[in-house]
Amino acid sequence: MHKDMEMQLKGYGLTTAQIFYHLPDHPAILQTYVWQDYDLAPSFPEMHGFLQFWQEKLDGPLHSVRYVHRRLVSATEWRALRGELILH
Repeated sequence: MHKDMEMQLKGYGLTTAQIFYHLPDHPAILQTYVWQDYDLAPSFPEMHGFLQFWQEKLDGPLHSVRYVHRRLVSATEWRALRGELILH
């Protein structure tokens, strides 16, 4: 099974974050960065891990983060089917 599908069946959904940060050399100017990954709502461990990495390792202090989350497939929507369709 495809890795993305496995994650979705475990409850992960696609999270997109728009990160606003101050430019290191020009702190009055805001820049944006878009981050996207599969994550678990409502705790968002992947996004929080990335933001922690940003604060510890990258220049450019964070200003704010806006995010959206969408569960694409839930376990209740997945079902096994038996059958075959042949198209000529």
